[in-house]
Amino acid sequence: MPIVVDIDVMLARRKMSVGELADRVGITPANLAVLKNGRAKAVRFSTLAALCEVLTCQPGDLLRWESEDAEGVVGAGGAESAEDAAIECEPGGRSLP
Repeated sequence: MPIVVDIDVMLARRKMSVGELADRVGITPANLAVLKNGRAKAVRFSTLAALCEVLTCQPGDLLRWESEDAEGVVGAGGAESAEDAAIECEPGGRSLP
């Protein structure tokens, strides 16, 4: 996927654990892991804003675009793997269908 999530970079800079970030943002550690590992298909702006507030950063510090050519993925055909996950969660940890 051409959007890369750099939450792990910000966690390292802030010396914060995934569990602590999840608690402070108000989402489950499992949902944060899906986002952090790049398996999320969507993120609510309210969740992104909460992440930025807790990590004192800008959205661009957490998300960046990479060309699919740079990843060596050319003509992927749009097929999704079983590992791809779609999550939409609000602060408070609730996952939405």
